[in-house]
Amino acid sequence: MNETLSIVIYVLVAIAVVGFSATLLVRTRRTPKSMYPTRRDANDPVTGTGGGTDTLEAPPAETDVVVPDDLRGLEETPAPPAPSIETPEPVQGRLARLRARLAKSNNALGKALLALLSRDTIDEDVWDEIEETLLLADLGTEPTMELVDALRQRVKVSGSQDPQEVHAMLREELIKLVDPTMDRSLAVTRHAETPAIVMVVGVNGVGKTTTVGKLARVLVAEDKDVLLGAADTFRAAAAEQLATWGQRVGVPTVRSEIDGADPASVAFEAVKAGIEGEVDVVLIDTAGRLQNKVGLMDELGKVKRVIEKQAAVDEVLLVLDATTGQNGLTQAKVFAEVVNISGIVLTKLDGTAKGGIVVAIQRTLGVPVKLVGLGEGADDLAPFEAESFVDALLS
Repeated sequence: MNETLSIVIYVLVAIAVVGFSATLLVRTRRTPKSMYPTRRDANDPVTGTGGGTDTLEAPPAETDVVVPDDLRGLEETPAPPAPSIETPEPVQGRLARLRARLAKSNNALGKALLALLSRDTIDEDVWDEIEETLLLADLGTEPTMELVDALRQRVKVSGSQDPQEVHAMLREELIKLVDPTMDRSLAVTRHAETPAIVMVVGVNGVGKTTTVGKLARVLVAEDKDVLLGAADTFRAAAAEQLATWGQRVGVPTVRSEIDGADPASVAFEAVKAGIEGEVDVVLIDTAGRLQNKVGLMDELGKVKRVIEKQAAVDEVLLVLDATTGQNGLTQAKVFAEVVNISGIVLTKLDGTAKGGIVVAIQRTLGVPVKLVGLGEGADDLAPFEAESFVDALLS
């Protein structure tokens, strides 16, 4: 009896020992709770959310990576789209458009001349009115007398009073004055080792920076590789404005990050970059300056001399506002003495009775009008053509 009771107790103890051992084994194989906390720490820089609770599941297999919601803001964001590059209008297309615009403008010069010359009788009073009309159009005294004398002689010899014949005579004499024989081409052909260098100068407010931007579009339309130099360092917005013009057609701009920096230094760096980049043309925008400010004009001469330490300056274009009339001639003379002007860019030529300024400027400086602007559009700049200009005046 006692032996049987001992056996039962022994068996029960053995079962208890085995069960306790199994329980310990199972617990040692469980994953510690600290590995996957069920509550986020608000101070944790990665998982913290500033409060609140959340349950995180065990991480999936390494082959299936999932970014937690809290880290989605750190995912790589796509790069912003590159700015679209505009395609400038072909030069020939804009020439036709500009001619049409000038012909439709309120062109007092052409209208007045044709009205006078189409009268039944062309007497001395009519010739006096023609002379006055030409002078008011800023043709200049000497060219006006030449034109009137030539017309009077031709009308007298022909004896014709037919308006169409007189119109043809006027056209021929005006074309002579505008002079189609002048070389109006731009020197923008790259040299063997250096790019062509073009400086753009003028007084304040005539639109030099805009003209440089539009000229860049003209050259890009002709498949030229262009670089811009923002040497107008006195007007705060000038460099940014020029860079914007360049970005629109994919043209880089060399500029200074410091307002009031030495413009000659900026021009030097622009030419240096143009040489290293083997571009075709470097366009240098300069600060506007009054022609009677000796110090500023001397500085403009310095800019040109500094550029020439690396490469020859092929073009110096003077930007003039057609509406300034005879005052533009005074400006032109002073600039020509300082930097040797090679061509004129005449802006705001549409809708004005001052078309005669083309002749006056060319006579005064002995240099041609090479480009004309007839509007505010990006492609409203085109090469000047003598016959097309006269035809537009007399349309």
